[in-house]
Amino acid sequence: MTINLTFLCAPGGDPTLDPLLGDAPLSRRSLNMVGAAGAALAPRGSAVRAPSLRCSQTADALGLVAVSEPELRDLDLGTWRGRTVDDVAVTDPDGFTAWLTDPDAAPHDGESVRRLCHRTADWLSSMAPGTSHTVAITEAAVIRAALIHALAVPARAFWHLAVPPLSAVSLTWRDGCWDVRLGYLSPQGAPALVPLLRSGTPARAQSAQSASAHPSGGKRSSFSRETIFASSR
Repeated sequence: MTINLTFLCAPGGDPTLDPLLGDAPLSRRSLNMVGAAGAALAPRGSAVRAPSLRCSQTADALGLVAVSEPELRDLDLGTWRGRTVDDVAVTDPDGFTAWLTDPDAAPHDGESVRRLCHRTADWLSSMAPGTSHTVAITEAAVIRAALIHALAVPARAFWHLAVPPLSAVSLTWRDGCWDVRLGYLSPQGAPALVPLLRSGTPARAQSAQSASAHPSGGKRSSFSRETIFASSR
């Protein structure tokens, strides 16, 4: 029995303002972008979404009736919620660096990257065999966590996985492992997908990690802000 699931990354908050850590409503521009891209979304049997406002608005703009799924909630940012990245980086530089380099770090007293990865992996593992054509609208962080699990790469690769707004990541469970297709839901047409990846093939998983890494070559200090807010643009 197979499982067919497509993660769709919701856009972030209002890009005309300093981006804030945590949930935010979609800007009019983002709503228009999602609505225009809706025609490219293939028919699905069911839909779920993260409980955030932006994921709810994304589902509505796509014309999907999506059930709120608490396990797909965004990374809990604890005391950093509502603050800007610049503010956190200036006032807590050591904590900010630890957050981007250590998957077990939680300097904000919220949730570590590794805990998010475990939570997302548990949700994927709980899906019933035969689940088909399901779309999950969620945050970039949750999609990164799903890729960590599906491709069986270390949690430290989390921030190297670029997940821009309206990314369409298709996961198919068969033969004991996940097949992965990475694409983008374009307002101009059908989503384009890159070649199939399999979690059971370490070389391909490693290749996927490299292909998705930021062009900075892994220098976290130079891409941290852009990576975190890829879904805000």
